[in-house]
Amino acid sequence: MKIMLDDIATGWQQKARRFAEEELIPNEVDAEMNGGALAPEIRLRHKKMAIELGFSSMDVAKDYGGLALRTVDQVAVWEQLGRVTNALCWCFSEPHQWMFEACNEDQLQRYVLPLMSGKRKECYAITEAESGSDVRIDSTARSCDGGYLINGEKWFVTTYNHADFLFLHARLSDGPHQGSDVMFLLDKDSAGIEEVSSPLFGHTFDHHHPTLRFNDVFVPSENRLGEEGAGMAYTHSWFRRERLMIAARSCGAMARMIEEVTEFARERVVSGEPLIEKQLVQAMLADSVTDLWASQLITFEAAEAHDRGEDLKALHARCSIAKLYASEAAGRVADRTVQILGGRGYMRENSAERFTRELRVDRIWEGASELQRLIIARALNKRGLDGM
Repeated sequence: MKIMLDDIATGWQQKARRFAEEELIPNEVDAEMNGGALAPEIRLRHKKMAIELGFSSMDVAKDYGGLALRTVDQVAVWEQLGRVTNALCWCFSEPHQWMFEACNEDQLQRYVLPLMSGKRKECYAITEAESGSDVRIDSTARSCDGGYLINGEKWFVTTYNHADFLFLHARLSDGPHQGSDVMFLLDKDSAGIEEVSSPLFGHTFDHHHPTLRFNDVFVPSENRLGEEGAGMAYTHSWFRRERLMIAARSCGAMARMIEEVTEFARERVVSGEPLIEKQLVQAMLADSVTDLWASQLITFEAAEAHDRGEDLKALHARCSIAKLYASEAAGRVADRTVQILGGRGYMRENSAERFTRELRVDRIWEGASELQRLIIARALNKRGLDGM
């Protein structure tokens, strides 16, 4: 069972599959047993290879030295990278189209384009203690001579330990646009940034998610993205893309688990016959294959809708559908896989155990499943089934 892709998308799919299988997956257990970290020379090799393979320039226009791949090509890549646990596929940065819409030429040259070559690394400071699916922003940006002073606290600043700058979301506390949202580029070494804590999570990643406090942190005016009040539009664009890529990675994870548990069920003998001959096991495998196939169809169709240039609001709904269905399906597949594997499935050296922990957050971040359902239902109410 394969989604029928053209030669270009298939080529990218195969390239990503080889990178995942030959370079990343063999290092998963080492990462799991060492707090998610790999030896520096291995981590640098992965980063160098990913950049050379073109993964860091997929969504960059050719005028800026990028590859300008179609959305379906990028989904094909991230589907295969989703086969990998321990966030080892996060070994490269990837500038996105929304950054080129949000940033001026100076900002692109100083911050965004160096991501493509690996010279810089970004993280996102958006979520706050009281925010959730409503993206509540209480951190403030107060105008001062030459820029703004940032005060507030951000939670779950993923990859902060590896980053050298932040995309920071705040709310203007004064001026003609008081109360509106604004986004900044903020250097990590800016005075007044305090790391409050770095909580441990269920997954074993070398990308931490600390809580940061900003105490009169100065950010110059030239580091503001777009006009005052435009910050939320950029955040929505980022969410739309990431929801689609979460769906893609969920498909890759499901495929790997199904392949591995099928091989186990063929070889495992119970009461004189292979486990795969047991009807209850067959039912779990059949449900898992159905979940995967439906997820792939939804996800790749959403990608192709982007490439067809369909209505932006319809694309938001499609990405919500893809994330909702694929992330929840992946959770079901992970649970069935562990059940079929039995005690083996509960061992951390088994990918299904790691996926069980790692996939859970995909139903929460970038908009919880409940929010995706609201987005889908509101789209139905506003535009009808055909308009979605």
